[in-house]
This record gives sequence, C-alpha cells and structure tokens, in this order.
Amino acid sequence: MRFVVGLFLSFVIATAARADLLHEVDVELFLAVDVSRSMSVGELELQRRGYAEALSSEAVAQAVANGLIGQVAITYVEWAGSYSQRVVVPWTLVETSDDLQRFADQLVNEFSTSLRRTSISGALLYAAESFEDNSYHGLRRVIDVSGDGPNNQGRPVLRAREAVLDKGFIVNGLPLMTREGIGGQFHLDDLDLYYEACVIGGPGSFVIPVRNWEEFAQAVRRKLVLEIAAVPPPLVWRAQSRVRPDYDCLIGEKIWERMQRDWGVP
Repeated sequence: MRFVVGLFLSFVIATAARADLLHEVDVELFLAVDVSRSMSVGELELQRRGYAEALSSEAVAQAVANGLIGQVAITYVEWAGSYSQRVVVPWTLVETSDDLQRFADQLVNEFSTSLRRTSISGALLYAAESFEDNSYHGLRRVIDVSGDGPNNQGRPVLRAREAVLDKGFIVNGLPLMTREGIGGQFHLDDLDLYYEACVIGGPGSFVIPVRNWEEFAQAVRRKLVLEIAAVPPPLVWRAQSRVRPDYDCLIGEKIWERMQRDWGVP
C-alpha cells in the first residue's frame, strides 16, 4: 500500500512539475491542411497563400492581442494518407503581428507536392499526439481540419474523432467544396454536412464551408479569428450532440472499396 501511495504521489508531483514548465497560452491551434492528390497544384499553392494572407491580417493580430493571455501557439501541418503528415511550420509562439507575419512567410517560401490518399482520422490522431510534447499549455486545444473529401483510409473517422474528443480537444472543419484537381469520384456535394456529422466536435465547434477559391482567404481569416477569440459563430454549421442518423460516415471508405472492385485500384 505504501508503495502504491508513493507511486501515486510521485506521479502527481511529476505532472505538476511538468505543468509548471509549460508556457501558458490562450489556445494551442493545430492547422491540419489537406494535400491529397485530389488537390491540384494550383489549389495547393492557393491554400498556402490563403493561410498566409489570413494569418498576417490585422483581424487575426487583434484576436491574439485581445486574448486573456495575449499569446497563442500554432503549427501548420499538411496531411493526406494515414501516415502522410508533413510539418511545414512547427509549434510556434505567436504574440504580435510581426510573429504572425514571420509564420505566414514560412508558408510561401516554397511549395510542396501532393501526397496520396485521404485520412482525416490519421490527421486527427497525429494532431492529438503532437500536442503532448509541444511545450505549451493552452486554455483551449483546437484541431482545425481542412479538406476536399471524406475519409477513405485508416481508422474510421468517428472512432478517431471520439478518441480526440475524449482528451478534451475541439475539432473544427473547413470543407473545400470546389471541383478542381483529380479524384472527382470522392467529391461530395454535401461535404459540409459530412464534416458536421462526422468530423467536428467539442464545445463551440463549427464548420465554415468554402465553395470557391475566391472566398478561401476570407473564410480562413474568419475561422482563425473565431478560434483564437473563442466566440461561437452564429451563422455556420454547428456540431450536433450525436451523429446525424441519416449520414453515412463511412461513405469515403465505401467509394474506395467500389473503386477497388470495379477498376482494380490497388
């Protein structure tokens, strides 16, 4: 019994000591950006430039400055298949407009190619693990997922979402409802509803759909301001208490299985 109590006390002390070493911020924000092959080369560049424009905007700088602490931690990671994640900008402390500009500049220094498959579940699980040793302690921890199609590889998205929500994360979505690039067989006319039913979750979570690339930077700016300021948006899709019973969250996996059967896709 003494051994068990001692072990427990050691764990509590170690946890408290680690917490003291972490830098407290208003929010830890993981930007998970889709670069699957369904995205064209032009779309990949538009995404980077759109995020850079939004991050360097006065509106985002004001949202950071007006926070309780006035600092946020952000990372920008591109994702595709289950094990295809690419860190473009590692976890970075942001406080001033200059900090935001430096972050934005890193996005447009060079542009990367696309990766294979689409695993939203892989992105969620990778993101959750990334928070564990990033040296920050946020009053909120947000995973922000953008993508142009449903999950079609890895763990079912509902299971991954449940795993990250159980750890206290908030998941927001930016569904890209455009029609460029390849992989049109995975296009969903109601991708915003898929994200609402199957991807987002947590207190105040939301979806902001992007229907054309001209509105992309504005949508990202709005999303970032809402996430940093922790203000629930009144005019976007909101998370529901449970999965909509009429939406099949395995639709992407079923499309992939049909492609394998009909076309012999490996």
